[in-house]
Amino acid sequence: MSESKLDLLQGTLDLMVLQTLDAMGSLHGYGIARRIEQLSGNEVLLNQGTIYASLVRLQQRGWIAAEWGVSDNNRKAKFYSITKAGKRRMKEDRKQWERLAAVMGRVLSAPSEP
Repeated sequence: MSESKLDLLQGTLDLMVLQTLDAMGSLHGYGIARRIEQLSGNEVLLNQGTIYASLVRLQQRGWIAAEWGVSDNNRKAKFYSITKAGKRRMKEDRKQWERLAAVMGRVLSAPSEP
């Protein structure tokens, strides 16, 4: 792989956000971004605009809910949580990604023709 960070395919970040909220519970945007970066081994770096675009999109679709609260550093922050509809969507998307990953694995590991 090149030295650049991974470019995310469309929909990938949304699934990562849903999975993070399902695993960790309610988090603010900065916390979600840092957790994804941590789990990716810093292969995925998220700027504020990227993570918040995903959060707005997911909220508009009804897959996450938001409420105001106070962060660890005593600042007002919006905390996000996954909804029942978001959990259903996450499971569907996860199955699709697992199928795609399996297919890619088979194609990329196929022996070369002599």
